[in-house]
Amino acid sequence: MGLKLGLKFLGPTNRRLAILIAALLVLPVAAVAQDDPRVVPPPRAQKKLPEAPTKLPKVPADRTRGLDFLFGALKAAPDEDSARHVEARIWALWLQTPSDTAALLMVRAKAAIDAQNVDVALKLLDAVIKLRPDYVEAWNRRATIYYLKNDYVRSLGDLQQVLTREPRHFGALAGVGMIMQDMGDDKRALDAFRKALAVDPYLEKVPQIVKQLTEKVEGRDI
Repeated sequence: MGLKLGLKFLGPTNRRLAILIAALLVLPVAAVAQDDPRVVPPPRAQKKLPEAPTKLPKVPADRTRGLDFLFGALKAAPDEDSARHVEARIWALWLQTPSDTAALLMVRAKAAIDAQNVDVALKLLDAVIKLRPDYVEAWNRRATIYYLKNDYVRSLGDLQQVLTREPRHFGALAGVGMIMQDMGDDKRALDAFRKALAVDPYLEKVPQIVKQLTEKVEGRDI
């Protein structure tokens, strides 16, 4: 997204949110790994759904109020850098779980994925979901593994579980778009990518994908 929205062009509500974003940015934020979940390449270029960054900032414990505030801040972000900080904080809240057992299983599942032991990772994530079915990131991680195994039906099923619990999950929405595009359903892919952008206008590369799919599905403007 090349243009930066200056504060003077924002309405009163968005201007307040932009100021709050600036306040967020003065807090220490851990560096985000290069394997960035916000990057959504065309699915044929890289077989991977959006995931959380490896390193995340600490966030307050009040999850619901924190998420509502952060999603408002994300929409009002004046530039990409501001949006990236807010995105990382949203991922950090999504990854939080009150269950120490679930947290440990998630760590082991990630280690298994990194070691390419996908069957072990699936069993671990199955256990997390059975223990904490309300934990959206367990569903999201399992959807990623199913996607890597080309099991689109199960991957879409898990992404739907994510979106049922958190309709604003831009990673899951983008994941649905990637799967639909892989399956050749450009219309549904476009719808999913547009929903992802409605939540996070700064999702990297998604605007270009939306533009391409819009021309393909709806034709060029005359």
